[in-house]
Amino acid sequence: MDSQKEIDQPRKPPMKGIYVLPNLFTLAALFGGFYSIVMAMNGVFDKAAIGVFCAMVLDSLDGRVARMTNTQSAFGEQMDSLADMVSFGAAPALISYEWALKGLGRWGWIAAFVYCACAALRLARFNVNTSVVDKRYFQGLPSPAAAALVMGFIWWAVETEYPGASLSWWVFGLCLYAGLTMVTNVPFYSFKDFQMRRSVPFTGIVLIALIIAIININPPTVLFALFILYGTSGYGVYIWRKHKGEHTSLISLSTEEPDEEGLHQ
Repeated sequence: MDSQKEIDQPRKPPMKGIYVLPNLFTLAALFGGFYSIVMAMNGVFDKAAIGVFCAMVLDSLDGRVARMTNTQSAFGEQMDSLADMVSFGAAPALISYEWALKGLGRWGWIAAFVYCACAALRLARFNVNTSVVDKRYFQGLPSPAAAALVMGFIWWAVETEYPGASLSWWVFGLCLYAGLTMVTNVPFYSFKDFQMRRSVPFTGIVLIALIIAIININPPTVLFALFILYGTSGYGVYIWRKHKGEHTSLISLSTEEPDEEGLHQ
């Protein structure tokens, strides 16, 4: 009789937990953005820029860690987007305003707001288009790269002892360029088809070592130059495809995955 009652009683649904490992990387990236804002408030702009770059590295790891450990979750995706908005949206806008744009009055905060708003729009569009956009490319400049472009310029200028007031309009233009490029349909290579588990030739490891050595010669200058190249590469790809008469839309450029079949129609 008692056993029959136990069968009839509804079972409690299992408690849903949160995966710790990938979310630790996400929280660390969020801390990098928060640290950058605090450093900018204290006038330490080189450390503010470094904080954003650290957040960018950590942001690139959380998704890979989740996939490698099979700990992907909807919670992790939302947490990642919110952390990105702080680290690559609000933080670069506020740092740029504090360092250079404040002296421009309303034009300064308008430029900072345009960048921040475009970062939010970019992240929202990315979240709703993940299932239909070609995985090999980003639709518009990704927010970490946009943040690195703006912060790389500030880091380089601080290291070379340029005052922010003398470069106000340069920062103004860079914020508008980075912000508006985030919400374009220009394709930027995502490097998502690069597999860490895949074997590479010995020369590939040597090349990686050389790149690390070159970056360490002068990190602000080298990183800023690299992100200038990446931040303009999408327009080069777009113009090249347009010139050759190829498909320029990122929707369904690839039909290699079954869930993308027919999206180009």
